[in-house]
Amino acid sequence: MTSQLVIALDAMGGDRAPQIVVRGAEIARERHPTVRFLMFGDEAQISPLLARYPELSKVTTLRHTDGIIRSGDKPSAALRTGRDSSMWMAIDAVSSGEANAVISAGNTGALMVIARFVLKMLPGIDRPAICGFFPTARGVTAMLDLGANVRCNAKNLSQFAVMGEVFARTVMGLERPTIGLVNVGVEDLKGVEEVREAAAILRATDLPIEFKGFIEGTDIAAGTVDVVVTDGFTGNVALKTAEGILKLYAGFLREAFRENIFSKIGYFFVRRSIAKLRERIDPREYNGAMLLGLNGIVVKSHGGTDALGFANAIGVGIDMALHGFIEKMKHDFASLGIAETSQPREAAKL
Repeated sequence: MTSQLVIALDAMGGDRAPQIVVRGAEIARERHPTVRFLMFGDEAQISPLLARYPELSKVTTLRHTDGIIRSGDKPSAALRTGRDSSMWMAIDAVSSGEANAVISAGNTGALMVIARFVLKMLPGIDRPAICGFFPTARGVTAMLDLGANVRCNAKNLSQFAVMGEVFARTVMGLERPTIGLVNVGVEDLKGVEEVREAAAILRATDLPIEFKGFIEGTDIAAGTVDVVVTDGFTGNVALKTAEGILKLYAGFLREAFRENIFSKIGYFFVRRSIAKLRERIDPREYNGAMLLGLNGIVVKSHGGTDALGFANAIGVGIDMALHGFIEKMKHDFASLGIAETSQPREAAKL
């Protein structure tokens, strides 16, 4: 890896692309002034936006693409016909070694299948998993899988735990992350066979994992463990439920402070505390889901995010690249007796 990081951006992915992508890149540039960007998309739309940010333009190479993968496109169709799209070409930049990571706010299913086809899986990993951040009572927890794999066996779950462990050490800076498997109870005899088998595998591993055993749904928000491991069906339901409850209670809070003159006066005295609460649970601060298990760094931004959220997603990709996430992942899976079949990619200077 070269001293200067290069981040590939799918400039046409997302509900408000390319505007939020360009603005998000400018925010990321201010935070990480040594990083360069390789931007893919419609030159006619992107060039005027880049012209607004002279400093960003200096560190950005724009490559025109004709194709765009829409949010409603089927992943199978995108795989067949999307080779000239901004998403595919941005992923290909990581595959070729031109970029250290790719960030996209585009179609999640298409991003997953194209990234898996182009980058391939890391040695010893059967399936990629979507990993994201959860705000908790103790700070932040990483959770995977959030929807890539509806059904998982014990081997898949144990692999997710190893991927989550490497992510927690690399990006979250935890020396010895704690891991928990979501189950219907904490007792050893509870749950389906696949979850019990995965627990047995994790208890026997020599990796630097502090396996806490089974956890329940309430433990996720409590921050009982640093990494929450589950299948994609359960993880996606938990994620969407948490998002729905957050919106519900935010609405309740607004209604309560608007109810009468006294509640409005009360809001005047607590508005600073409310602002701190809003900042702590702001979804933009946790934007950037990682597609773990691929032989390259791929970060999925929420399609409806704004520039700040997209900048935070870029920051996740930068952190993973700076701390050698792929190399550490290969090392830990090699420690399980899995031989490497490919060499780490190096990003070239633009």
